[in-house]
Amino acid sequence: MAARLTLRSAESTRYDCVALGEVMLRLDPGFDRVRDARRFTVWEGGGEYNVARAIRKVWGLRAAVVTALPDNDVGLLAEDLMLAGGVDTSHVLWRPHDGIGVSTRLGLNFTEKGFGGRAALGCIDRGHSAASQLRPGEVDWDTLFGEQGVRWFHTGGIFAGLADTTAEAVLEAVKIAHRHGTVVSYDLNFRASLWKGRGGADGARAVNRMIAPHVDVLIGNQEDFVQRLGIDATLPHPGATQFDDANAVTVLTAAACRWPNVSVIATTQRDAKTAGFNDWGALVWADGRVHRAPMHENLEIFDRMGGGDGFASGLAYGFLAGQGPQAAVEYGVAHGALAMSTPGDVSMVSRKEVEALIAGRPDPLACEAVR
Repeated sequence: MAARLTLRSAESTRYDCVALGEVMLRLDPGFDRVRDARRFTVWEGGGEYNVARAIRKVWGLRAAVVTALPDNDVGLLAEDLMLAGGVDTSHVLWRPHDGIGVSTRLGLNFTEKGFGGRAALGCIDRGHSAASQLRPGEVDWDTLFGEQGVRWFHTGGIFAGLADTTAEAVLEAVKIAHRHGTVVSYDLNFRASLWKGRGGADGARAVNRMIAPHVDVLIGNQEDFVQRLGIDATLPHPGATQFDDANAVTVLTAAACRWPNVSVIATTQRDAKTAGFNDWGALVWADGRVHRAPMHENLEIFDRMGGGDGFASGLAYGFLAGQGPQAAVEYGVAHGALAMSTPGDVSMVSRKEVEALIAGRPDPLACEAVR
């Protein structure tokens, strides 16, 4: 049986959570189409960054991000948005800008929400981004994890998928984090566009399998575990939805047996019936058994981007707060649900709202505001 998760104390560390990943600008056309829009709302976001940002903004803990930005006004805009979210940017690497974006630039993400039978649509423009050029040896991880101290380090498959060098940087970081007693979480997030020309799903699987032995908390959906991690599991009900409990438990158990170094394994569950209505939930394997959160059937979605990151952040908070795996999965599912009720990739909800949803009652402060 895997060891229980052991966290460093808040008193001995500078940060509760640090994320390693790319931060992009999302240009959101609201409910218009990207192809027809004349105005966009700008948000910052990134699969790994969103977790740290919520740790600070939603849960009120201390968070920082490690990334790279171009040293121009667009990079400064991204930094300003991160600072507004309360995230420490002192570990950002700044790249000289050549004036036209050939050598380095900031990635852009044009994403529309979708509606009814029209799914959300993303048009990603991230080539040659500053973060994609980050490589091993550029970050003083020993100072960050050792002298300053970090309780929880989060990264994932999107950043590892940007380039061979970013995958190597992830591997370097997780090894040093472990050396200093920092808990490492890794989200198996997969973007097919990142792996074209780099081996596709097989290439992603090879990278994930190199990183997994150095991870304490592993997060993904069933497809991620089977296809992107390559666990050896025969599903009892192939073709069933993500909400088939027998399939989910089989996947979690197989992953726990294959990587005994992993203390917590979480699989999110989503059945997107339409762009606006999803079934949503999760299961977590920890302490040798499976923990479930109540499923949200026909959850009304405003903007699904960032829901999985919201789950990962709530899961991390549950453990950082010392509340154990059952509370962690409930925080994760409730926070992910509420994060999808607001626009943008980053979470705009409060801890009180999350806890009210877990308890099955409205936020009393919201009720006061209505009266």
